Amino acid sequence: MKISIFGTGYVGLVSGACMAEIGHDVVCMDVDPVKISNLNIGVLPIWEPGLEALVARNFKEGRLRFSNDAAQAVAHGDVQFIAVGTPPDEDGSADLQYVLAVAQTIATHMADYKVIVNKSTVPVGTADKVATAVRAVLAQRADETPGFDVVSNPEFLKEGAAVNDFLHPDRIVIGSDSERAKSMMAELYEPFMRNHDRTIHMDVRSAELTKYAANALLATKISFMNEVANLAERLGADIEQVRKGIGSDPRIGYHFIYPGCGYGGSCFPKDVQALGRTAAQIGYDAPLLQAVEAVNNRQKTTLFTKLANHFGGPAQLRGKAIAVWGLAFKPNTDDMREAPSRTLMEALWQAGAKVQAFDPVAMHETERIYPDQALLSLCPDKYSALAGADALVICTEWQQFRAPDFEEMELRMPSKLIVDGRNLYQPTKMQASGWTYVSVGRAAVGA
Repeated sequence: MKISIFGTGYVGLVSGACMAEIGHDVVCMDVDPVKISNLNIGVLPIWEPGLEALVARNFKEGRLRFSNDAAQAVAHGDVQFIAVGTPPDEDGSADLQYVLAVAQTIATHMADYKVIVNKSTVPVGTADKVATAVRAVLAQRADETPGFDVVSNPEFLKEGAAVNDFLHPDRIVIGSDSERAKSMMAELYEPFMRNHDRTIHMDVRSAELTKYAANALLATKISFMNEVANLAERLGADIEQVRKGIGSDPRIGYHFIYPGCGYGGSCFPKDVQALGRTAAQIGYDAPLLQAVEAVNNRQKTTLFTKLANHFGGPAQLRGKAIAVWGLAFKPNTDDMREAPSRTLMEALWQAGAKVQAFDPVAMHETERIYPDQALLSLCPDKYSALAGADALVICTEWQQFRAPDFEEMELRMPSKLIVDGRNLYQPTKMQASGWTYVSVGRAAVGA
């Protein structure tokens, strides 16, 4: 099939590359000429495992092209995907201006029937707004206007595993009441269904709500576990033992019940806020969603609080050098949107402390976000970040942080103080080796 995708960010680029990989003819359109120029020479705007090779292969074989010519993109695709950003407005609601602008662009240039697919994460009712925007443009045209259908097809990609998630989906949600559109979407996704059909058909509004409900529920599990972790610290319990005890229940499971320093990224914070805002707009009080966000915002401050408490208060951090391992909001991505590391570093700078940071892939993104921060040093490896540091704080659970050389660490950082936001190490072993070790939901040792 011929596919056009508007937006070459995380969702659009992964979707385009994966659809090309299974044989579809894909054009990815973006209004940013620099981004398109870079993509045409193999420079990607994001880091995602396996994506660079996938893009390069399909670009070389001609199944994947990049363009900033909207008319060309509309003419190309029988199915038109909208995969642009929906950043939060000041009130937390999703900003639909880019989604609606793409809808108007498609309507301006379409000459025959199109299936217009909302791939962006959008509030319930967005498909209706897209259809209205398309009809408004078509009504102004003097020629015979073509038909169209709007479909909701939310993405469920995990950053760090997005390519595998797309190529081997656990479900594909399609929201549409049009048999013609359903048939075309079935043809599009049929290559992904070789083992068994994982397509779930539903009405448009239910599909739109499914995406928000999924992310809000996962965020709720994280905030709940962090709330219990804070209780565990105060009650003398070990949250890691509690996690094992509840995760063994198949009704709960082990996914998303790891305590830590809060969730971040492009989805959970934004989607919880947006769903809460949707509830407010229809006059429904949703205290659980408000609590999920409040707990997470508080949890992001826990690393700074633990560090400050160790030194006797925030004022005592002035002039200290703090090593930070992990800057991305999770492993296997360079995404720092809403990352706990940012909350920590900004609080440290406010207190007058210097940050010596390392992340395997997010260094350039850190430099882009904080280009002129005098109290930030980006280090070439995890050990050099420890040089003369008064403490190490772990924000992201990258694999290379799980089994470091502690003797090398001690040589670099004689203070032997670790504040671990991801509970990577065993407190008893750390204590036996003479380290002061502060983690989440467990008693501090060596302090």
